[in-house]
Amino acid sequence: MGRRDCSHPASSTSHVHHHHHHHHHNHGHHDHQYHVSSSRPPPALPVAISAENDRPHDHIDLSWPFGKLEGLDQDDIREIAYEVFFTSCRSSPGYFSNGTCCADGPGPGPGPGSGSPCRSGPGSSARGSSGVGMVANSRIKRGLGLKTLKRMPSRRTSSGGGSGSTPSSPSAVHGFAVAGGGGNNNGGSPGGAGSGSFSFTVPARSLPTRRPLTSAEIMRMQMRVTEQSDHRLRKTLLRTLVGQMSRRAETIILPLELLRHLKPSEFNSSQEYHLWQRRQLKILEAGLVLHPLIPLDPRNTFAMKLREIIHATANDTKPMDIGKNSENLRVLCNCVVSLAWRGSNSNGSSSSSSSTDHPTTTHDHHVCHWADGYPLNVHIYIALLQSVFDLRDETVMLEEVDELVELIKKTWSTLGISRPIHNLCFTWVLFHQYVVTGQVEPDLLCASLVMLTEVANDNSKIRGSDREIVYVKTLASALSSIIGWSEKRLLDYHAGIFSKASTGPVMENLLPLLLQARKLLDEDIAATIAARQDQQGEELDIQVPGPCETRVDLYIRSSLKNAFTKMLEAGNISITAVDIDRAMSETLIELAQATEELAAKEKETYSNTLKKWHPVAAGVAAATLHDCYGDMLNQYLAGVCTLSNDVINVLQRAGKLEKILVQMVVEDSADCEDGGKAIMTEMVPYEVDSIILRLLRKWIEETLRKPKDCAQRAKETETWNPKSKAEPFAQSAVELMKLAKETVDEFFELPIGISEDLVQDLVDGLERIVRDYTTFVASCGTKQNYVPSLPPLTRCNQDSKFSKLWKKASCSIGVEELRQKLSESHHPRTSTSRGTQRLYVRLNTLHYLLLHLNSLDKTLSLSPRVVPSTHKRCPRSLGNGNSSSYFELARVSMQGAVQHVAEVAAYRLIFLDSNSVFYESLYVFDVANARIRPAVRVLKQNLTYLQGAILIDRAQPLAVKEVMKAAFDAFLMVLLAGGSSRIFSRTDHAMIEEDFESLKRVFCTSWVGLIPEDEVEKEAEIVEGVIGLMGQTTEQLVEDFSYMACERSGIGVAGAGQKLPMPPTTCKWNSSNPNTMLRVLCYRNDQAANTFLKKTFHLPKRR
Repeated sequence: MGRRDCSHPASSTSHVHHHHHHHHHNHGHHDHQYHVSSSRPPPALPVAISAENDRPHDHIDLSWPFGKLEGLDQDDIREIAYEVFFTSCRSSPGYFSNGTCCADGPGPGPGPGSGSPCRSGPGSSARGSSGVGMVANSRIKRGLGLKTLKRMPSRRTSSGGGSGSTPSSPSAVHGFAVAGGGGNNNGGSPGGAGSGSFSFTVPARSLPTRRPLTSAEIMRMQMRVTEQSDHRLRKTLLRTLVGQMSRRAETIILPLELLRHLKPSEFNSSQEYHLWQRRQLKILEAGLVLHPLIPLDPRNTFAMKLREIIHATANDTKPMDIGKNSENLRVLCNCVVSLAWRGSNSNGSSSSSSSTDHPTTTHDHHVCHWADGYPLNVHIYIALLQSVFDLRDETVMLEEVDELVELIKKTWSTLGISRPIHNLCFTWVLFHQYVVTGQVEPDLLCASLVMLTEVANDNSKIRGSDREIVYVKTLASALSSIIGWSEKRLLDYHAGIFSKASTGPVMENLLPLLLQARKLLDEDIAATIAARQDQQGEELDIQVPGPCETRVDLYIRSSLKNAFTKMLEAGNISITAVDIDRAMSETLIELAQATEELAAKEKETYSNTLKKWHPVAAGVAAATLHDCYGDMLNQYLAGVCTLSNDVINVLQRAGKLEKILVQMVVEDSADCEDGGKAIMTEMVPYEVDSIILRLLRKWIEETLRKPKDCAQRAKETETWNPKSKAEPFAQSAVELMKLAKETVDEFFELPIGISEDLVQDLVDGLERIVRDYTTFVASCGTKQNYVPSLPPLTRCNQDSKFSKLWKKASCSIGVEELRQKLSESHHPRTSTSRGTQRLYVRLNTLHYLLLHLNSLDKTLSLSPRVVPSTHKRCPRSLGNGNSSSYFELARVSMQGAVQHVAEVAAYRLIFLDSNSVFYESLYVFDVANARIRPAVRVLKQNLTYLQGAILIDRAQPLAVKEVMKAAFDAFLMVLLAGGSSRIFSRTDHAMIEEDFESLKRVFCTSWVGLIPEDEVEKEAEIVEGVIGLMGQTTEQLVEDFSYMACERSGIGVAGAGQKLPMPPTTCKWNSSNPNTMLRVLCYRNDQAANTFLKKTFHLPKRR
């Protein structure tokens, strides 16, 4: 059967009816039972395996995708894999006979127990029709496109003697022999149980003969298992199956049985037994605790006890005593059995049915789960599949692969392997073998592609919610590993990974393999994950590569870039500004010649193959090389200060190379619809104008370093002390604007045509510096740094400590004397601190920057040297379409900074500098004796000082306006958040209203022209509204508050007995705000307000 005939999935298993089993059972003892006879001497040992083959392939960079197993190495996995395999196949027909590979040998045919599949693909096995001692024509190898030996004697023979024990014959273990196909073999399906027979024969001496190895012997040698280990395994199974020969393999907890039945005396030393015991316990821990199929409750007592036993054994210098009647053995068995027989409902059983297609999702109550959890099961199964490669030539698959794979599938039920997972693992094994054998056998790569097609077929049949999470994770991990290794090669295929002879075969198989794997990963798995997340709301932590429209394009570009980089390294070419001389110019000319030769090699060797997957492969290569050389040319020109003959020669050679590469694109794009325009668009021409442009931009970059350094120095040294009264701004700003003007003047003195694009490049650089400096000037904190925190809400109490203090003070020293003490802070004097003055210097500095920035903008806009661009671009700094300013973004940034600094300075002046005469003393103890006149007087003096000594004219209007806002906010803070030292009565309303009018007059009359009167009135509306609330009766306040509180909270009108909601504090006070009304009531000194607040909100008394 040829390769094209394998149309079915690779791992299809046989489905045979049960009525065949009885017939086969009746003949099994007579026809297939194996005995060591006098005519068959013991077989010879296989060729010794070198230590090098036994080591992991650490030098390869193919990542292992199936997770890690703590405490278990490759030898451990191989050992347990062989043990599982042996146990699962113990009842398979002919497993222990020498007719394993002979379908038509003496005796009855394969029968129903043979596991012969009904349908097969590349990964399925089928028995050939060769005679005894002849190798079957492997169907798997033919399906995979691998070389097959036809009708040749098997190379795997063993010489035996009459008295010796064969390494894998049943008689080697106390005459243990198993019938070829007895018992309930479940139709040869994976994991099916069968019965064997035990016979004790007396070997007789005979002359040495040669015989084919049995499947058991082949597998033992392939798995590198010693005769002693094999002997112990057979002895354990013999003891375990006494009286229950029909016991199914998946019900045998193999490590536990080994621990139970093997004694220290059966090992060479106590240390060997101790290490062996540790391995068995580690396997139990991996299968039952660390990676169980059914999720394990962390509080499971059996798991905790099993961990204790394992850790105790690992830390002990002697092996654990697990004699027949030991307590340790009893506890260990109890823990292991309890954990292994857990069902999905944690009671040891499950109602799910067993299936060979999806065993990992079922928890059959007839199967104990000790080795079917991920990734332990995949580790074991991979080890089994890897055994099909010849140890003497690891690029060759054994001719007995059909029989071995069929027997390996017997482990499915024990390991929880499904057909899709089998195909996936087989794909991985084939690809892994290709990699670790040095990529010398392209047929293995071809076989990997065939199996990957089977994986895609499986994947298409189990889309959506039918997918298991374990399968999706396994598939994603395996494909990601294959993709990672393959892409690393294809991203640098010029590096010599392909010989000239193998370039075609390898590229023709590796590239479609990679594309198929990426397509499967990107489309199918991503779609499945999205569907599962949408349907079940699950978050699956699976990383998959992002989509890419043309991977081949990426491989071409990356490989040529790497090849170009290696040319530079080989020629030790490194262009820097210091190296620019005649020698460097000659080097760049030679590099152009080498680039031309590389393009020719790409076209001749690779482009024809790559064109199958990319219509313009050679065109992409040419564009890539054009870009690479262009980068070097740009680096060269970056160090050129003036044009010279050397520079001209470099440009001429670059132009010649460009013509060759463009012609290569045109020829390769002849059949494309766009004629190669898309590729041509990528190729930036090597033009003289672009060179001049780049040189000029380099000049701009270097010239802007001076103002940039100036701005940076200012951040470290600026103190915000004005040089003189005539220049009340920062000296760093003066220096910065001077350098900016010099830069613009020098720019227009250059003897070249200056386009608008070049002007915009200069503006962008200047603007970045100015905006950075503006941010530094505005870094002065916020107004919240100076506003006092709000005190807690309380209710006025005539018996409070404050009232008692007031009465006591009045009685002891008299009212007049107390008033004198309260007015000690009322003697006005200028209180503008140094810190506040520095803030206003910052404000002056920002206005100075704005003034000079406008001057620069005018110079640039009106210069006759600017040549309009044919493709005029919109300046990046424009803030809106109607503005023609070059520095619009910087101007907007500066205006925001001016507003911020003026606000911070005003709040510092009012809440810090004037705190003693304003917030700290206004209306303290009582209104009549702590009026606003002292605060107004200090405020006037401070404003006069700022106007006359600090602020420049342009800064004064905004500065005074912000002081007004801060003063009004402070007045509101006194009324609504003044703390326990302030109480108000309704009779205080007139005095408070009069005081606020005095405060308003400071800004309306004293600073004519700075703030329009209507703006003052607008800012005063909120304060006047609050003062109006203070003139209302308590009853009216309570009524208005109740209505507004209910309306703002959305409950409407409060019913009888309904509790009023506490309004939130927003600090945006006004007369209709419930929180504002509540604060007026809190500071109202009468019984009605006190009672309302107590009953409604249980506010505490003022102390």
